[in-house]
Amino acid sequence: MENQSRQIAMVFDLNKCIGCQTCSVACKVLWSRDEGSDYHWWCTVNTIPGKGSPKDWEKMGGGYDKGKLILGHVPEKEEYGGGWDFNYNEVFYGEADSRKPLRVVGEQPTWGPNWDEDQGGGQYPNSYYYYLPRLCNHCTHPACVEACPSGAMSKRTQDGIVVRDDEKCQGDRKCAAACPYKKIYFNYQKGISQHCIMCYPRLEDGVAPACARQCPGRLVFVGYLDDENGPIHKLVNQWKVAVPLHPEYGTQPNIFYVPPIAPKPINEDGSINEDKNRIPAALLEEQFGPDVHQALATLQTEMKKTKEGGQSDLMDLLIAYEWKELFSEFTVDPVDIEQAGQE
Repeated sequence: MENQSRQIAMVFDLNKCIGCQTCSVACKVLWSRDEGSDYHWWCTVNTIPGKGSPKDWEKMGGGYDKGKLILGHVPEKEEYGGGWDFNYNEVFYGEADSRKPLRVVGEQPTWGPNWDEDQGGGQYPNSYYYYLPRLCNHCTHPACVEACPSGAMSKRTQDGIVVRDDEKCQGDRKCAAACPYKKIYFNYQKGISQHCIMCYPRLEDGVAPACARQCPGRLVFVGYLDDENGPIHKLVNQWKVAVPLHPEYGTQPNIFYVPPIAPKPINEDGSINEDKNRIPAALLEEQFGPDVHQALATLQTEMKKTKEGGQSDLMDLLIAYEWKELFSEFTVDPVDIEQAGQE
């Protein structure tokens, strides 16, 4: 991007994620409660292996092929899925002598953001899965920006966040076709597309994004890639244990992941197989590219060092004993921000 000065990024440590969906709800409550955004979940936590949201998004195309923009499938509302409607009014506000039990009403969905949660893969006793939080990657080479015919989308020069001008958006949905991660939603009431903006109004006030700040597991790091003293640079560039999702899509995403380390598999006699990994290496490489193997090797080396009584700067960084270590310069408490109109 021209005149790009800095790039903000996030790292999710998948070894800490418990799939609680707190990040999803924090984002939903803050950003997508308006008319037409009922099915919008800008941040979702999918179970891997699984079809994710929208359903089978990894097969929908988009991104770049040898530098050439590729337009893929545009997901429809049903493919993102949603929740159920219940007879709340009848249950809570009906006549006392005629109240009925809670039941599902109306059309029932056939998919949802966490439809296949916890199903995973493998066979007992060596079943496996891991959780994968997903949001807009605010890519260095965003296919959505190039594909937008109205110039509504752009990449902020001061921090690399991808934003859109709702007044310019004409609802062509070329952005959704071009995004290989399918993290752009369409508002059918407003006739415009919408997506995660990495909580940039919070960042401008020194507050970490809602998904990161609300995470109870302290697994989300936020900062600039060029800040050599910050956690993002250390995890991505120094230790190289944080890798992007599907780097082969060619957009150079700026959401990174510390890959999961599962328990060792169990042999038929009940002993532990120390020579193999429960999560197939091929699956991890398919998700995160070939660099995932070196990332895992580094993690295991540093873990072994601490188990033997040694000290590891990497393990100390990932543990995050103090929550402020996660967010570099974005440690302002939201309650301390002076609100507009207040003295």
